[in-house]
Parts: sequence; C-alpha cells; structure tokens
Amino acid sequence: MKYTIFNIILLIGLSVLLAGAAFSGYRLAALSAEREQVKEDYSLSNSVTFGLFSIDQWRDRVTQALSHQIKDYHITAEQKRDLQKAVEKELHSLIGKTVAEINKPQKSILGKLKKLAFNALVDSGEVQAQVRPFAKTIVAKVSSPESEERLKAVADSKVDQLTRQIYDSTRVANYAVTKYVYRKYNVADPVSFNNRINERLAAVEKAKWLYIGALLGSVLAALLSWLALRKQVHLQTPLFVFALCFAFVLLAVGSLVPVIEVDARIQALDLVLLGEKVQFQNQVLFYQSKSITGIVKALVDQPKPDAILVGWLICLFVLVLPLLRLIAKGIHILSPPKIAQHPVIKYLTFELHKWDMADVMVVGMLMTYIGLNGILKSQLSGLNIHSGSLNVITGNGTSLQPGYFIFVAYVLFAALLSYILERILPGKQLS
Repeated sequence: MKYTIFNIILLIGLSVLLAGAAFSGYRLAALSAEREQVKEDYSLSNSVTFGLFSIDQWRDRVTQALSHQIKDYHITAEQKRDLQKAVEKELHSLIGKTVAEINKPQKSILGKLKKLAFNALVDSGEVQAQVRPFAKTIVAKVSSPESEERLKAVADSKVDQLTRQIYDSTRVANYAVTKYVYRKYNVADPVSFNNRINERLAAVEKAKWLYIGALLGSVLAALLSWLALRKQVHLQTPLFVFALCFAFVLLAVGSLVPVIEVDARIQALDLVLLGEKVQFQNQVLFYQSKSITGIVKALVDQPKPDAILVGWLICLFVLVLPLLRLIAKGIHILSPPKIAQHPVIKYLTFELHKWDMADVMVVGMLMTYIGLNGILKSQLSGLNIHSGSLNVITGNGTSLQPGYFIFVAYVLFAALLSYILERILPGKQLS
C-alpha cells in the first residue's frame, strides 16, 4: 500500500509538471506571437520607407528649417550698408541712362522741346547728388520692422506654395498605417507610440523568460525525479512515457516559437541643414522573426519549385520524423512483445535517427545566425558616418530567439531518451 500511494503521488506530481510545461509552452508561443506582432507594427510605423526615404518627411523638415530661418531673419547693419551701395549704384545708373536717352539727337519737334526743357530745368549733377540720401531713405524703409514682416510673410507664402506642389506617393499609405497603429495602441503621437511599444515589449520580454524558466524547469524536475528513481524497475515504463510527453512539448514549442530574429535599423541620423538640425530616429531597414514552422511555410509559399522542395524536406526531416520517433518509442515501450518487436516499430524506434535531421537543423540555424549577423554588421558598419554636419548610427538587433534554445533542449533530451530506452528493455534496470 505504501508503494501504491507513492506511485499515485508520483504520477500526480509528474502530471502537474507536464501540465505546467504544456501551459508554459502555450503561453510562451502566445507571448512570442504578441511580441512579433508588436515589433512588426513598430517596424511598419518606423519603416525607412515612411521616414528617411520619404519625400514628405524631408519636405516637412526642410520647410520647418526654412520657416525658422525666415522667422529669425533680420537685416544686419552690414547688410544695410551693402544694400545702400547697391541701391545707389542702380540709381546712378538709372539717372545716367535717362539723361543719355533725353540728350540723344532728336528729330521731332516734340523731342527737341522735351530735351530743351529738361536741360533748362534739370541739373543732372544735382540729381546725382540726391542719390545717396534717397537710397538711405529706401534702405531705411525696406529694413523697417513692418517691411521685414511683410517680406517674411511673402517668403513664407512662397515656401508654402512650393511645398504644396511636392507630393510623395507613400503619403496615403503612411497616413493609413499611422492611423491604424495609433488607434490599435490608443496613442496620438509618435513619442507616445514609441513609449507604449517599449512598455509592451518590456512586459512581454519579462513574462517570456518567466515561462521559459517554468518550461525548462518542469522538464529538469521530471528528469531529476527519474534519476532519483532509476533503481525502481517497475516505474521505468510510466516515467519513460512521461518523458516522451515532455519531449513532445519541447518539440512543439521549439518548432512554433521564433528561432531567429533579424532587425537592422538606423538608430539615429543627425544632419545640419540650413543651420537647423534635422533628425531621424529608429528607422527600420529590415525586420523578420521566424520559427521553424514559419521557415517551412515561407519556403513552401515561394513560387520556385526548388524552394518548395526544400521547405517540404525540412518539414519531413526536422518535424515529421522526430515526431514519428517519439510515437514509435511510446508504442515500443507500452506494447506487448509481439507489437514492440515488429520490424516497422523497431526500425522507427532504433534506426530512424539516421534520417532525423533535428540535430543538423540546430547546427544549420546557428550557422545561419552567425552568417547573417556577420553580413549585417559588415554592411551596417559602412553606413556609420561621423562628420561635422552628418552623423549616422546604425543598429543590428539580429539574435537567436527562445525557440532555438528550446529546440536544442529537445534534441539533447531526445538523445538522452534514446540512450535510456536501450537501458530499460525488459529484464534490465538503470544503474
């Protein structure tokens, strides 16, 4: 009776651990999907297409810089002197041309009378002498506060007229995207949107690592329980079946949760334009987050036959065959000898590992990450510019995601199960 109660308690405890692992995996998949959606919304709203590469954005910034220049503009004393010299020069030239035109030989009687009257009444020297005070009066009038305001108003109207003629084909799409994401996150401006996104991502990241710990902790606790009970021969079969269930949870979660994330962006671009500082922040160049099933789907959805073939091969050798191995192990350990020793069951249980490519996928994903990370670092480093008027800072957020580490845990756990299965065949016990 003592062992019966103990066995029941053990099975209940393992069931609780399995339920905890399954729930943690479910929540981890949901949180990863939420995180991916939030980052996609952020990447869409902060896409370089709608920012740094948008004519509208440059138009607004240039217009703002011009407006500041116009608003802060005042005629200086040096400019007044230069303006007066220019006005005097033009007036002297105008008077000289007028006098020369009148003093030309005249054929008509009216022309001769005008010439005679002009020479009798007007002294060109005296007129030239009045140029300086007259030019001074003109400059004073032009540089008065009232005239400056009128000139600024004219300049502003011309800038507005010019900017209204500039149209970006992405304007409608940018407006629709901005309206959609702002409504979705209940914000009204870019600053609030970015803050809300950062808060959501921080909360998701914290919860995500909590469930990762719970999932792997449940598996580890079950494994330690198995190790403690390795001398109990009569418990090896139920313990192995529970282990298969834990392995299935690891395989499912590792396949559904993103394994790699690629995030390339221009973190900051500062440009001095017309004396004004023009800034672009967090311009996303590229973002993708993929799970193993996501990779398979992306390949299968391609129009190219070779990509489709690769997608189905990954699905077969990385997802289907590992699942068949787990099922075959369960059938082998639970079935009577006649079924357990069936050639098909024995082959799937002990020989299928030759075709199971889960471990190869682990190495392939790691090499893919190393390659992508190196390429992005190399390419983005060429965009980093630091000069007096232009500063560009790029960011590379490429990283391995929880799905990769959980899939690695599955591969190691599956290898351990294969080793243990050979030790718990009928008539043997673990030592």
